[in-house]
Amino acid sequence: MSINQNVEESRIDLKLNQEQKKTLEKAAALMGMSLSSYVLSQSLAAANKDIATHETLVLSDRDRDLFLSLLENPPEPSERLKSAMQKYQDKYEK
Repeated sequence: MSINQNVEESRIDLKLNQEQKKTLEKAAALMGMSLSSYVLSQSLAAANKDIATHETLVLSDRDRDLFLSLLENPPEPSERLKSAMQKYQDKYEK
């Protein structure tokens, strides 16, 4: 029984020049992997890193402290915000 029995497979095609292909083949061979496995593993690692970079917010200590302070002690809503909330409630909460 295959572990990937219920997994639908997809393909992608890459166009690259001979030098690029030779470089990838050499790296794959050095890692003891097939070219496809090497490209897939490296691509997924880079993709996961890019996703993490774009989904992670790093705050300085000062900004973190300010953020937490505002969560614990939120400022009073301004008149403009109160007016906007009232308009929203009048329109959507009937």
